[in-house]
Amino acid sequence: MKITFLGTGGGIPAKHRNVSSLALQLADKKGVVWLFDCGEATQHQILHTSLKPGKINKIFITHMHGDHIYGLPGLLGTRSFHGAETPLTVYGPAGIREFIEVSLRASSTYVRYPLEIKEIDSNGPIFEDSEYVVSSAKLNHGITSYGFRVAEKEQPGALLAEKLKSEGVPPGPLYKHLKKGMDVTLPDGRFIQGKDFLGPPKSGKTVTIIGDTKFTEKCAELAEKADILVHEATFKESEVKLAEEYFHSTALQAAKTARAAGVKQLILNHISSRYQGKAVDLMLEEAREVFPETFIAEDLYSFTV
Repeated sequence: MKITFLGTGGGIPAKHRNVSSLALQLADKKGVVWLFDCGEATQHQILHTSLKPGKINKIFITHMHGDHIYGLPGLLGTRSFHGAETPLTVYGPAGIREFIEVSLRASSTYVRYPLEIKEIDSNGPIFEDSEYVVSSAKLNHGITSYGFRVAEKEQPGALLAEKLKSEGVPPGPLYKHLKKGMDVTLPDGRFIQGKDFLGPPKSGKTVTIIGDTKFTEKCAELAEKADILVHEATFKESEVKLAEEYFHSTALQAAKTARAAGVKQLILNHISSRYQGKAVDLMLEEAREVFPETFIAEDLYSFTV
């Protein structure tokens, strides 16, 4: 999987940081993209990447504040203008359906593709297919705000090609079936089981994306053992009282969450526009004192999971 940050700022756009959005490109999904939040000018940020609106088939909205949703109507319209006909599903809190439907209707925007809107009203799984499970959890932000956990399911082990050759099974189309763990009958009549020719299963990757929130133990629960935790860090620790007042987190609090959850890597996101240059470096330093594998997201930066 690959994460590309389209907007890493909090509240209002700045010259160096656009408002919230990130794209998750999925492994083995033929270029499919899942978008998390869609702040103002998200589609303009996409123009600076190799991402294509038509490849976006799911959008997850953490909460209904403008810096996380104002780019959504434009992106939905542009996707249609580009000729996309494949379905798109938007997941978000109560109110997301009304926001989308009123925006499209008032602007006389008609989308040519099937658009499904699913409002989230509880914790737990909200999507599952043969490869991934997406779960949500309510956070603490004054208004309803969610975090999302994207977990790739366990993958079959590597095909033991040398073992197959030793059994007299030459490379060919049957290898594809065996790689999937399927049982096959060979041309000579022998029946073999795919599970006997696969190495140990591979653990899937997990990414947790935390929407706007005060420091809460729910974040660590959602991020448990994740490969990457993307966590809001709107304020420095010296302004922790301001963070409390506005229902946000500090960089240090995000680091404590990462440590408690046992994640492999923490990426700080949703940085207030008040912090630039050296101030951002200091945020990173205070977080790394608690959790060394910490990085700060910048617009258009990508991370491989």
